This record gives sequence, C-alpha cells and structure tokens, in this order.
Amino acid sequence: MSNQGVDPGRRRFLTLTTSVVGGAGVAAAAWPFLASLKPSERAKALGAPVTVDISKVEAGQKLTIAWRGKPVWIVKRTPEMMANLGKVDAGVLRDPQSQEQQQPAYITGDARALKPDVLVMVGSCTHLGCSPTFRPDTPAPEIRADWHGGFFCPCHGSMFDLSGRVYAGVPAPSNLVVPPHRYEGDTTIVIGEDPTGAA
Repeated sequence: MSNQGVDPGRRRFLTLTTSVVGGAGVAAAAWPFLASLKPSERAKALGAPVTVDISKVEAGQKLTIAWRGKPVWIVKRTPEMMANLGKVDAGVLRDPQSQEQQQPAYITGDARALKPDVLVMVGSCTHLGCSPTFRPDTPAPEIRADWHGGFFCPCHGSMFDLSGRVYAGVPAPSNLVVPPHRYEGDTTIVIGEDPTGAA
C-alpha cells in the first residue's frame, strides 16, 4: 500500500491530539473514583482524625470542634488557671489521679494534657451526656464555696475542675474524657490520632 499523499506532520498532529483527548477522558473518568477515597465530612464526624489550628485561640478561651459526633473542647489555660489547678484539694475529687482511664496512657498528671496550658477534652458530661458550661471564673459561690474554676453541668449539677476531674458527691461517675490527640507543630492539633510511638 502506498503512502503517497499522506502528510506525516498531519498524522503526528492527529495522533497527539487523540492521545491528549483520550488522556483527558481517562482523567475525567478517574476523578470521581479518586475523590471518593478522600474521607467525607460524615466520615470525619464518625471517627476520622480532625486537624485543628489553635494559633488564634487566646489564653482563657475555649474552642469547640466536632469529632465522632461529639463536641471536643480545646481550652488555652492561663497561668492563673494553671495555678488554680493546684488549689483544688484532691480530697474533694472523685478520681484525682484519673485512674479510671478516661484518657490515653500518655496523658498524665494534674493537667491531663500533652502541653500543660492546652487542655483537649470531650465536652460531654459523663453522667447523661449534657454539655457542661465553661466556668473559669473564681470565686463562684453559686456553684461551690471553694470553686477554683472549671466546668459545671446545668442538667444535674455535676462539677469538674479545670482539668475535667469530677468532684465527689455529684451525679457524674467519672472525669471528662480526653480523646487521643497529637501535635503537628506548635499550633496544630490532630484529634483522633496518638502521638508517634505512643502505646
């Protein structure tokens, strides 16, 4: 068969154009599939890790985000709040050492935090799941005569200190839960993932 009258430049152009259009078609067909691999907002709410930038959270402020369908609080504690933690008499707390495992094993001490001034905690009362109010003000005799700041549940009167430790003699049976979390830099927290190497 003779190739007379065939323009090789035109043939290359048509071959290249067909390849480009075909590649674009494959990419367009693959895009929905690839996009489906990314966790949806619903999946994130059901348990996927949530990344939070806390760079704009001021000292004394509480930020609320959603994780696994629950509110998670991030509280930037002031030096005064940290000092008030030491004023809470361990005898008035039901579980001052957090021995009932309401937090990962790498969360220890009175601060119950990876960084002492940043508290990360599930904002649901351990009694019936109401959301306690943040009451850092002290004194607050309407809550308790020796109140040094913390969280007060208006549903049934449960009280927690500024680390989420429950007071004795209230309906809540245990401390507020600290979720697994890690830092990704100084001002970014990933909630729902343990730090590298944590057991």
